Amino acid sequence: MVKERARILVVGGGYVGMYTALRLQRRLKQELRRGDAEITVVTPDPYMTYQPFLPEAAAGAISPRHVVVPLRRVLGGCRVVAGEVKSVDHAHRTAVLATLATEEKGGTEHLAYDELVLAPGSVARTLPVPGLADHGIGFKTVEEAIGLRNHVIEQMDIASSTRDPAIRDAALTFVFVGGGYAGVEALGELEDMARYAARYYHNIRPEDMKWILVEASDRILPEVGEEMGRYTVTELRRRNIQVLLRTRLESCADRVAVLSDGQRFPTRTVVWTAGVKPHPLLAATDLPLDARGRVRCTAELTVQGTEHAWAAGDAAAVPDVTAAEPGKETAPNAQHAVRQAKVLGDNIVHALRGEPLETYAHRYVGSVASLGLHQGVAQVYGRRLKGYPAWFMHRAYHLSRVPTVNRKARVLAEWLLAGLFKREIVSLGSLEHPRAEFELAAGGKHPLDPDTDPKGSS
Repeated sequence: MVKERARILVVGGGYVGMYTALRLQRRLKQELRRGDAEITVVTPDPYMTYQPFLPEAAAGAISPRHVVVPLRRVLGGCRVVAGEVKSVDHAHRTAVLATLATEEKGGTEHLAYDELVLAPGSVARTLPVPGLADHGIGFKTVEEAIGLRNHVIEQMDIASSTRDPAIRDAALTFVFVGGGYAGVEALGELEDMARYAARYYHNIRPEDMKWILVEASDRILPEVGEEMGRYTVTELRRRNIQVLLRTRLESCADRVAVLSDGQRFPTRTVVWTAGVKPHPLLAATDLPLDARGRVRCTAELTVQGTEHAWAAGDAAAVPDVTAAEPGKETAPNAQHAVRQAKVLGDNIVHALRGEPLETYAHRYVGSVASLGLHQGVAQVYGRRLKGYPAWFMHRAYHLSRVPTVNRKARVLAEWLLAGLFKREIVSLGSLEHPRAEFELAAGGKHPLDPDTDPKGSS
């Protein structure tokens, strides 16, 4: 039984935030009913995004609605607040929030708590590359994934309808920066989709398109091992995709990608997936951080030297007790985040009930990556797979991990239907400007008018 009423604040609604709250909700069911406990989840978006499915959502293999999990439905015993935590004063157990309501008034509100779970995740790690802020496209949210799909199809529409070879060449050149999971999987799925879509354009052939992967290191997909990384490079190049290793993007100003090896590519598409960094919120707390800006944690997922504070996932530096090398930390990936959340939820309950805490220990089992339909690479328990078996394992693994039976059934149904019917190649870019037609009819300027849109049409 909980010793006293506990107000638990969970910051973030991603893997760690959702699964921790779900665990607490199950373990503290009786306390929640009696009012002895209260769980508040603060997240900018009231849904959890299953990021491994973003490439397939971008390629149209999965509906965007099935890549996200509505938190209010899953966390029925919790209070879900759509907002952003701006700072945390843990010494006084207070967090400063900005919600839609407070932002309209230009203010914030304070939320008191007893136990803090810090899981805001990470944000894209960008560099001061000229033109990146104006022309770059991220790939971390479902909105970005669908926007990128629409953008790629729109570029094919532009190339098909113009007689200007310079515009056509720029529209059909797609540059992806970053050779990790996000970059390689997004490139593989979208190239596969565009190659299929080209058959419906009378004047575009797959070989007319240029797909370029830029990676600063000497290998891609380090998670699947060096051998599988080399295989992936070979496979991508076989598909006429340029893989440029030890190369950096120097500039993308004026819609020209300038690389460190001197190559220049006029392009209307630069996708930035060059890593992540800890959420800026962490710097606005009074909790101890490591050199990389993550919260220092113990193997029990408590914040080092701090009572009533917990963290896990991308935001936390968690010791890897299974590693042979002392001082090594767990990798910031979904495999660890989901398992850490389970231990974290249990440990909060243990702490509230005065019980001993559990140690988080999980040996990394391997990685899988998709390179497009029926193509993939994997290294699991030391075994290497490639091609169709790796692609099938990728789908089977992530289907087993996507939250809720509802989502599993819907994703599986979509995959089965995709095997019976042709791909959808419709661009719904107009969804990004739902009032465009009405504004035009009302006498205003179209939002995509170059005079009103400094970035120009996407």
